[in-house]
Amino acid sequence: MLSRFPSQIPRPQLLSQIGALCTKNTTRQCRPRFPSQLSRGCVASLQPIRSYSAPTNDIAESQKRKNPRSPAVQRSLRRVAVEAERSRGGVSRGQTISGDGHGLQSVTAICVAEEFAMDSVVKILRSQGYPIDPHRTGFQKDQVVHTKTVSGGDVFIFPSGTIVSWSLPEDLAIKLATQTLAPAATNPHLEHVEMEDLEYQEDPTQEASSIKGEIITLGTKKLALENDASNGKTSTTLAQIAFSSGLARSTKLAVLETSLTKYLDSTRTIPPILARGGRLPFNQDVILQKTGALLELRAQLNHYSELTDSLPDLFWDSRHELGLEGYYDQVGRALDVSVRIKSLNAKMDYAHEIVSVLRDTLSKNHSTWLEWIIIALIAVEVGFELNRWRKERIEEKEKEKAAKERAERNERIN
Repeated sequence: MLSRFPSQIPRPQLLSQIGALCTKNTTRQCRPRFPSQLSRGCVASLQPIRSYSAPTNDIAESQKRKNPRSPAVQRSLRRVAVEAERSRGGVSRGQTISGDGHGLQSVTAICVAEEFAMDSVVKILRSQGYPIDPHRTGFQKDQVVHTKTVSGGDVFIFPSGTIVSWSLPEDLAIKLATQTLAPAATNPHLEHVEMEDLEYQEDPTQEASSIKGEIITLGTKKLALENDASNGKTSTTLAQIAFSSGLARSTKLAVLETSLTKYLDSTRTIPPILARGGRLPFNQDVILQKTGALLELRAQLNHYSELTDSLPDLFWDSRHELGLEGYYDQVGRALDVSVRIKSLNAKMDYAHEIVSVLRDTLSKNHSTWLEWIIIALIAVEVGFELNRWRKERIEEKEKEKAAKERAERNERIN
């Protein structure tokens, strides 16, 4: 269920209040999720991307309104397959997958702005009592900010305007992204918040982490064997950062997909008008606005972000044995990011063709208008020339008549 954000952002909850709420909401119920806004082929259409508006001030009322929206929500095919496979194995959500495993927990990515001012993010979190980089991962604050809640949930904030929460109730994650961090947001789009979520479990029998379907498995065997528990926890946190970065990339891409969908909807009437041979009801200002909006979308996808990069700068200096780039690639493959980028560029090419037609039509109309002006000027010039010629003819006739009269008078005198 979608709702409007309140005009006034309430004061963020204190850390103790958030911790109290976390203990009451540690178990997430399986909820259907929206598929992606755009068609991404047979595989890409399976993406569980959702669009949410901001929560209301009362979290309890927000929870009460969740259930009524279920009938309008479409379940992703991938989610149906995962649930079916899980039920066949006699395992339900929240139960143990293996003898030594843990129940499934949520990973939620929320994109609320074009970007975050990371210095402001750090100041806000510290003022609210959140620890910064508790596991000492060593990443720069302008790359990613890691913090933890009282309940133990991990939150990763990226400069792309996206936060990724692990084992944190969705309402609290939304509140953190849309209210607590709102002062640090640049060009926020709170009226349309993009969300995407996966699930994860910890497996102490594996060293390497992986993702299958919508389930991330964090291998914690190294953590269990480490003499220094902090070093082992750091390795797990680095894996979380890699998975979070890939999920944040997918969610940021969903924002552009939604923006392009709105753009294409605004130009939907143009092809039928052209097919009927009608006149386009657009002036120069509208056409320039459409051109600028498309160029901005294409620049955000291909130039002003790392969406099309095979590996973000965040992981260039990481140790190869950690395999962080592999985790990042796994998320990209699981969420069909490459296919979606290709589809997005193809749709932008189509939109560019429409804009080209608009520009050509504008140029043609302008040329036609100039031609008519030239024709009118020529007609005026011809009119002046004809009038001058008429006056000259009249003067010549008057002179001839006057000369003839003088000649007749002279003959009479003689």
